[in-house]
Amino acid sequence: MSLYKLHPNQQKIREQAKRFNVLNCGRRFGKSKLAVNLLAEPVLEGYPVGYFTPTYKLLWEQFKDLSRRLEDVISHQSKTDKIIELKTGGIIEFWTMDDPNAGRSRKYKRVVLDEVAMSRYLEEVWQEAVRPTLTDLKGDAWFMSTPKGRNFYYSLYHKDHKDWQSWTMPTSANPYIDPEEIEEARQDLPKLIFEQEYLAKFSENELNPFGYDYLDAAIIDQLSTNEPRYYGIDVAFKQDWTVIIGLDEEGNMCHYQRFQKPLPETERIIKETIKDTRAIMDSTGLGQSMYQSLRGSCLGLKGMTYTSGKGDNSKFRLINGLISAFQKYEIKILKSEVSKECFNFTYEYSASGDIKYNAPTGLHDDCVNALALAVKCRELAPVYQPFRLGDEYIE
Repeated sequence: MSLYKLHPNQQKIREQAKRFNVLNCGRRFGKSKLAVNLLAEPVLEGYPVGYFTPTYKLLWEQFKDLSRRLEDVISHQSKTDKIIELKTGGIIEFWTMDDPNAGRSRKYKRVVLDEVAMSRYLEEVWQEAVRPTLTDLKGDAWFMSTPKGRNFYYSLYHKDHKDWQSWTMPTSANPYIDPEEIEEARQDLPKLIFEQEYLAKFSENELNPFGYDYLDAAIIDQLSTNEPRYYGIDVAFKQDWTVIIGLDEEGNMCHYQRFQKPLPETERIIKETIKDTRAIMDSTGLGQSMYQSLRGSCLGLKGMTYTSGKGDNSKFRLINGLISAFQKYEIKILKSEVSKECFNFTYEYSASGDIKYNAPTGLHDDCVNALALAVKCRELAPVYQPFRLGDEYIE
């Protein structure tokens, strides 16, 4: 049996702990390893403990890790029942917080609630189900998470009581993380995202990468009356919407179309709208054929074929450009479906640890994409001159 050797800041947390503990930390600080040790300690003494997490993926990762670490003293374990029983008589029970009744009727010496800022039901789960489980054994509780806005987790972090302790530990508090990796992330990520994910700063913006204050500052009630100089076009091929957005020389939104029509009519509208004005359209997949059809008659049109990763043609880089434009106050957008999509837009981390931008399930991001393409067009052409772009793609 082998538990983790804690680094100095993890050890500091253990030494300063009280009954109720809130660890607010940056990504890769080492909270998962600390959680393993925290769960193992009382269970090795024969006590029951509970582990709570928003998702099954996180649950199984900890289940597997604890199974390996405690292998020599496990008497029984069940993936179906989500329990690990030890020869000491101790037991670890695993719960997801998508059930507000998680842990109800149990009694625990310790509970660890992991990535709690992601849980929609944290307040209900804690107050109605989990907190009573600590009464019989006078157990303690650990809340661990990277922040996600100012939600119930934020209020727990700021709880002022002699039995409560809070810490903020940025990613840099882990001595095993290369500082150059953190600096690379700082340069690569939008400011708000870096501050939340690496510095563990609470933000008003939850998972919105633009920042609500920046969006509020960018909204206008009427389109600019100036001529469009830069267009962004996102074409719909299924149930989404085709969106055409035009910006004037100052970055103000001055043209907006959003429609669902057959492809031949969509192509005609695009052609009649942009003419020879500089424009960028999404030419990924089926968009390539429409781009090839339009490029001969629309002299300022370029196609952008999205690539994976973080290259210049990636969705990641495109949206980062839009984030930068908002946060530098370089654009104005119409109060419309465009602003709604921007407020709803989110980011998440993929399984590989990369940022992924998207609209929430069931919502659209066609306007966001078209706006980002218009901003990209403006970025590539600071002074407007109509000219034939030929066969070149954005690289």
